[in-house]
Amino acid sequence: MSEHVLHRIGELSKLAGVSSRTIDFYTSMGLIEPERRSAKNYRLYSDETLNRLKRIVQLKKDKYTLDEIKANMAGWRKVSTEEQVSGRLMELQLHLEQLQREVQEIEPVLNQLKPQQAKQVFKRLVPQTAACVEALMLLINKGGIM
Repeated sequence: MSEHVLHRIGELSKLAGVSSRTIDFYTSMGLIEPERRSAKNYRLYSDETLNRLKRIVQLKKDKYTLDEIKANMAGWRKVSTEEQVSGRLMELQLHLEQLQREVQEIEPVLNQLKPQQAKQVFKRLVPQTAACVEALMLLINKGGIM
C-alpha cells in the first residue's frame, strides 16, 4: 500500500491559495480536518482536503456563505462515500441554487420586456435550457428518485 502525500498547513495554504489563518478558521468550523498529526504535532492534510479546500474557495467566490457551504458539504457526505461523485453532485446542486437566485434577480427585468424582445431572448435560451433540463432528468431517473 503506497503512502499518500500529506501537506503541512503552510504547504496546503500555498497550494490552495489561501492564508494559514483561513485554514485554521475552516478547520475550527469543521469544513476541513487534518488527516493526522506528525510526530512534532503538526497538522497534516491530505490531497482530498486540498480538493475540498479548493471547492470551498470557489463556492466563496460564487457568494455562498460558510454556513451554506458547510450544510451542503455535510449533506453530501452522508449521501455518498464516493468523494469525487458526491463532490461533483454537490457542486452541481450549489450551482443550480446559484442559477435559481440569478433567475429570480432578472425576472423583474424579463417581465418588463416588450413581447418581441422577450421572444428573441427566449429563442436563444430555450435550446440550452431544454438540454440542461433533459440532462438533469436523466440524472434524477438514474438515482431512482422519480
